[in-house]
Amino acid sequence: MDRKRADGQLAQIAETVGLARRLGACVWLRGGWAVDFFLGEQTRDHEDVDWFVPVAAAALADGLRDLGFRPLAGGPPQQQLDFAKDGLESSFALVDPAPDGRVLVAGGPWAGTAWPDGLLDGPPGRLGGLVCPIVAPRAQIEIKRMMPLWDPRRPRRAKDAEDVARLREALRRPESVPPTGGRPG
Repeated sequence: MDRKRADGQLAQIAETVGLARRLGACVWLRGGWAVDFFLGEQTRDHEDVDWFVPVAAAALADGLRDLGFRPLAGGPPQQQLDFAKDGLESSFALVDPAPDGRVLVAGGPWAGTAWPDGLLDGPPGRLGGLVCPIVAPRAQIEIKRMMPLWDPRRPRRAKDAEDVARLREALRRPESVPPTGGRPG
């Protein structure tokens, strides 16, 4: 594994979580890093750091810029905010919490579509001494399994199948998941 890249990404995860705490904002790690934080170990190299953030994220975006993250062009701003710092990318997919508790896609062609139930209800994950809010593992499995069907432009990837297998295995271990569905503290 590329230790330098991973250390840089972990430092940026810590920066982002710290910024969110200071601002009273919410962020949830998603994708491969969320899998690793749930499992408590790094399982592979990661291209970038993926997050979910509520659509009312203007203060967080401003704070990231103040920390040296620079906005990247490309993604639809009503759907996702992309940043880079020190050659490492972070993507913030915008979600819109609905009054009934569902979490909806905030913008783009799928605006108003519900993400999997319980998406943001999981306990935080931990990797070493770093604790971070993460996407609930069962929702993560559903996203990784369904994304190629939801968006046919995104092919099924071997790393997603491996992540799903790791998450399923961890969820089968009774000592790993208490009856509430969360991980032990």
